Amino acid sequence: MTDLPRTAAGLRVVVIGDLIADEYILGRVARVSREAPVLILEYSATQVVPGGAGNAAANVAALGGRVTLVTLVGRDDAGRRVREALPSGVSRRGLLTPAGFQTPVKTRILAGGVHSAKQQVVRIDRMSPSRITAADRAAIGKAALAAIPSADAVLMSDYGSGIVTPALGRAVGSAARRRGIPVLVDSRYALTKFRGLTACAPNESEVEAALGVDLSDSLRTLEAAGRALLAQTRMRAVIITRGSRGMAVFEPDQPTVHLSIYGSDEIADVTGAGDTVMAALTLAMAAGASAADAARMANVAGGLVVMKRGTATVSAAELSRALANG
Repeated sequence: MTDLPRTAAGLRVVVIGDLIADEYILGRVARVSREAPVLILEYSATQVVPGGAGNAAANVAALGGRVTLVTLVGRDDAGRRVREALPSGVSRRGLLTPAGFQTPVKTRILAGGVHSAKQQVVRIDRMSPSRITAADRAAIGKAALAAIPSADAVLMSDYGSGIVTPALGRAVGSAARRRGIPVLVDSRYALTKFRGLTACAPNESEVEAALGVDLSDSLRTLEAAGRALLAQTRMRAVIITRGSRGMAVFEPDQPTVHLSIYGSDEIADVTGAGDTVMAALTLAMAAGASAADAARMANVAGGLVVMKRGTATVSAAELSRALANG
């Protein structure tokens, strides 16, 4: 497994999904306001990084993959900034800019003192009020299907805007099967509607919402939930991410594989960690890894990224060193 990052380098991945501009406003705590019991921050900087499917694409690129990102982006300032922030390993040819579409923005305000780490104090979400039209969906589908013939894997990143639909999943899955390549889906709200694909990796809260169960700390309930998802989605593998409790890998007719968390449970920031896990899983499966080995690599990648602040990525070199050190 230590050779997987090197084996995955240069593989071509199509990432389809919701591009979000993750904006960070950084400031230093100056004093408490006399107008209200709130902190006054002295502004220092603004950073914009790709979020949502953009973060998944950035992680694939950081791990050495070549990415075609298929998504909608606005002809607005947020769209311009997030396009500029995409790494060079992400092709822009699948970025569609329909008139009137507004780029979703998540603004996080981080505050700290001169000698302390900055902490998130509030998040402001400005999601696009634009309705995804039938024409938009048709354009997304056309761009996605045009990219698949030259791809080694597909990652569908569904944050709930309506770009990624079960119908698109069926079309992409059919095209990918003809190519013999894996299709992974990360769906926050509609996981059980995507069926017959290669793998998914929901977190525990997403599993609870999808199945109406309470996982708590019960391995018996976790086992039943994983098997139920396998049956409902008809996927080759379901990987449930469990935060500080690691991961559980479910495959038909195979015993469940439980992975302990990699590294420390002193987590700095979980923002975008799921995108890192999905990127590593996708590249590993594109390289021919089993679901269990792909999950082991993704588990390490996820453990590395949560030690970084903000929407971050893990490089192939970082992952290789961590895998080599066990």
